[in-house]
Amino acid sequence: MLYKYKGFDPNGKNVKGTITASSIDEAKQKLRAQKIYYKSLEETKQLSMDAFSKRVMTGTVLSSFSKELSSYLSSGMTILTALKLMENQHDGEKKYVSFLNSTRTMIDEGKSLFVALNSQKTYALPDFFLQSLNVAGQSGKMVEVLSNMSVFFSAQNKIKKQVSNAMAYPIFIFIVAIGMSGFLIGFVVPKIVGIFEDTGQELPAITQFVLGISDFLTSNYIVILLGFIISALLFKFAYAKIASFKLAIDNILLRLPIFGVLIQNHELGRFSYILSLMLDSGVSYAQAVQLASTTFSNSAMKLTFHQASDKVLEGNKLSNALYIVKGFKPKRNFLQSLALGEESSEVASILSNLSVLYSEENDDKLKLLLSLLEPFMMLFIGVIVGVIVVAMLLPIFSMSTNF
Repeated sequence: MLYKYKGFDPNGKNVKGTITASSIDEAKQKLRAQKIYYKSLEETKQLSMDAFSKRVMTGTVLSSFSKELSSYLSSGMTILTALKLMENQHDGEKKYVSFLNSTRTMIDEGKSLFVALNSQKTYALPDFFLQSLNVAGQSGKMVEVLSNMSVFFSAQNKIKKQVSNAMAYPIFIFIVAIGMSGFLIGFVVPKIVGIFEDTGQELPAITQFVLGISDFLTSNYIVILLGFIISALLFKFAYAKIASFKLAIDNILLRLPIFGVLIQNHELGRFSYILSLMLDSGVSYAQAVQLASTTFSNSAMKLTFHQASDKVLEGNKLSNALYIVKGFKPKRNFLQSLALGEESSEVASILSNLSVLYSEENDDKLKLLLSLLEPFMMLFIGVIVGVIVVAMLLPIFSMSTNF
């Protein structure tokens, strides 16, 4: 990761710049080694040549890499032999083969798997994955850690696919509803209403309302379409580049009914699993908390746990630190379970069980939500079409009563 800093050197001269490190603590250590006293230090999205050339390795590829390598190592192969065999098996995948080749070359030069993976320029790999392999290499648990990482990334991919597949039908229904409504309001309504206007008959209020919407859409559809596209792009840009905007949106998402619980369960479940995995791999508690805190997608939760991880480095328990720091507070049962684990020295076991609990809870909530979403979408279409039909039929009934 790239960090930007401002501070002053031993001579008191103001300095600023960027430094590459796997964590903010490593960045602090590097600055101290350079005798730079920093006033501010934060992660930045500024592009470097390495960052530009690297692409984030997908969960599918990470799962496959971990599974294959652990399988070969468990059979007694050396890492060099395993990587060479993997290169031959993926001969048609140029980028992946380049990644394997550069990793194997560095290992052949005497570097560890952690150093080789951290130094290669093809893929950007998660910090917690690299640090787990670093500890695994020192403790002799490489096969076990790679196997566990494979299971983790495979489970994450499965969740994403389940959500995508489950949302496909409701999204399709929503698009059909919008398309049908636009067609009726934009093309059908004006032609039918034109017949009644020729008779000089006063139109009912609901018919005038629908006609007003129709006139507005047909007159401004290009502006509306461009406005929607520009707004979506601006939102996406602001969410990706403006930290304060992203933090505000993520805070709002966490407080939404139903969806906020789903997001928090997913984030806490992933954090719990990764933290338990790293503790089982032999990573120290403070370092594991810090690395696991970087895996949050929601910036509000990430900020809370990042602040708490600094307190853990100072000697506090994570459960206490989460109570102390400002920001979004995690679920009470998470804090209570974490405190129990820290008291009984069974943090890894309790968090592992907690991640399973959150996963099952989310599965149940998603099934219920999606089962309710489909009839709601059908009702949504029915209401729109019903309003348009009523708006068209009322003038006909008025004409018949006049005659």
